[in-house]
Amino acid sequence: MGIKKNDTVSWNTSQGATEGKAVEKRTKEFTFDGQKFKASDDDPYWIVESSKSGKQAAHKESSLKAK
Repeated sequence: MGIKKNDTVSWNTSQGATEGKAVEKRTKEFTFDGQKFKASDDDPYWIVESSKSGKQAAHKESSLKAK
């Protein structure tokens, strides 16, 4: 997919599309904000930061679109 740290990305939320930046790629199982995620080299997750709220969230790389 080719997302790199600090890239501007977008993703879908219940409120619609949101934009922010890719902060950190995770390729091993991790816990974020009280939730467990099963990331792997084949199915990585990114910690993203919303440009609107500044809040961070974890999303599968496959659900992100690079801008």
